Amino acid sequence: MLTELCKELNNYFCEYKEIVHGRFSVVEGKLTPHVSLLDGQYFRITESVFNDGVYKYTEELQLKDEPEFNGAVWMMKVPQDVVELAEKISEWRTKNESLDSDNMSPFQSESFFEYSYSKGSSGQSGSGAGATAVNWRSQFARDLDAYRRVRSLRP
Repeated sequence: MLTELCKELNNYFCEYKEIVHGRFSVVEGKLTPHVSLLDGQYFRITESVFNDGVYKYTEELQLKDEPEFNGAVWMMKVPQDVVELAEKISEWRTKNESLDSDNMSPFQSESFFEYSYSKGSSGQSGSGAGATAVNWRSQFARDLDAYRRVRSLRP
């Protein structure tokens, strides 16, 4: 979930100087050449065929073996609040995005004779576009906005 969350925020919680560019490979589950990461630190791999994404570094971490690739390792400093937010979002998604969830129904409302039902929505007021189903982005919008980054990292 943290990979998807950081992408949504356009924020990988590191500065350009904390990105190591080069030729890497993954041998026996370990990234080589070794990048100096602290135990428990999050990092991002880019330009890899099998391992693109955000990971938490531990000695036990096993990446998928991959021959040499030109890529980058981003040494992240993810705030604990963001880690906890990712966990909350993951729990919300498990509960609300399962196939038996009311939120997954393609129908916004239904009516039979005198029975009528309308599903909750998070449509933007005044947009005129109609209601949209609640999703994790709309459900946690206020929390997400605090960490959103407007521009991408550049040297």
